[in-house]
Amino acid sequence: MNSKTNTIYQILEWITKFAYVNLLWIVFTFAGCVVLGFYPATIAMFAMVRDWLRGKSDLPVLKTFWVYYKRDFLKSNILGLFINILLVFIITDIYYIQVSMNETLSWTHIPLFAFMLLVALFLFYIFPSFVHYDLKVGQLMKNALLIMIISPIHSFFMLVCIVSTFFIMRAVPALFFIFGSVTYAFITTWLSLHAFDRIQDKKG
Repeated sequence: MNSKTNTIYQILEWITKFAYVNLLWIVFTFAGCVVLGFYPATIAMFAMVRDWLRGKSDLPVLKTFWVYYKRDFLKSNILGLFINILLVFIITDIYYIQVSMNETLSWTHIPLFAFMLLVALFLFYIFPSFVHYDLKVGQLMKNALLIMIISPIHSFFMLVCIVSTFFIMRAVPALFFIFGSVTYAFITTWLSLHAFDRIQDKKG
């Protein structure tokens, strides 16, 4: 009975932590007027998730989140500038596809979709790489791109997990608002850490 009670308590504790960090991500994003707050809050969330996955689950949530938010405020926004440029390219691609839906231009959709997929996979690795490696932004992006290329299995499982989670949360929208961002961070960080460790083992 005690074992069962302890298990239930731990599950409820992790549910509370997930919801709390998700709430902090929203609050600190708006604290930076969204434009300047989104990327520092996202990095802080990923750093918290990495700590959990590395066994540091007893850290004070609010204090630790705030430390990461302040520490990486400038660097995360520099990274965000490059990510925003990539997102502009994706939006442009989507718009191009929509306005050119005819047979003569249909062949061009293949490279556009391929580019969009590559950017999506790259974004899976960029935030976990940011909180795992102490690199400058340019080196960080190259590193994340390289890891993405040499880790197709991890990328595949990320896609499967994220798509599955999306459909679950689509069926229960409340889950998206309570756990959406931190669940994405947990999935990508968990699988990315496996990819990082595998690369490190090969180097060793």
